[in-house]
Amino acid sequence: MSIIVRSLPDQAYEIVREHILLGTMAPGTAVQQGAIAGQLGISKIPLREALSRLEQDGLVTSFPNRGYVVNTLTAEEATEVFALRLKLEPGATADGARRATAADRDHARDELLALEREQGTAGTGHVTLNRAFHMALIRPAGGITGQLMERLHVLSERYVRVHLEPQGRAGRAREEHRALFEAWASGDAPAVEALTGQHIRGTLEDLQRELAG
Repeated sequence: MSIIVRSLPDQAYEIVREHILLGTMAPGTAVQQGAIAGQLGISKIPLREALSRLEQDGLVTSFPNRGYVVNTLTAEEATEVFALRLKLEPGATADGARRATAADRDHARDELLALEREQGTAGTGHVTLNRAFHMALIRPAGGITGQLMERLHVLSERYVRVHLEPQGRAGRAREEHRALFEAWASGDAPAVEALTGQHIRGTLEDLQRELAG
């Protein structure tokens, strides 16, 4: 079995991303590049490369003479991102169900089981696995569709974590994911489209209530 060795920028990216998703790097605060590089035992060069990727992910923003600042969570951004998902993802997931092979269905089942095992644990693994599960349903629809939808899922990850924090949300998500997978694996495209829309719409409505204040 081959061992994957991650580059310094990749390691820095994962560590800083986890801090942002967990909230230990608070929204609106400046990224202390010197302190972080020192803690990680790396120079600022790989850290800047990681921060550039995080900016593309919508987690930080760079400002002239100020460096990088952690982006705030807003109802407006959540609405924009999840409204776009609501327009595109139900149809894309239904197309994935129509085109899925037996190998695609096995892969999606594996991703669902991995997500279910991770839900309820500490850390941010469930956020990454949530994206992996949804993308497993979408990718059979086509390469460009997958690329566009992955971008929207990356942008929504901080909001997914916030959404799952209240008690009971993880259980609801698990039931919705399981129902969605069963419809998708059986090739029931109309049911997949409806269930995906309900899943995203429910998340968006919850987030709008949580972030309104």
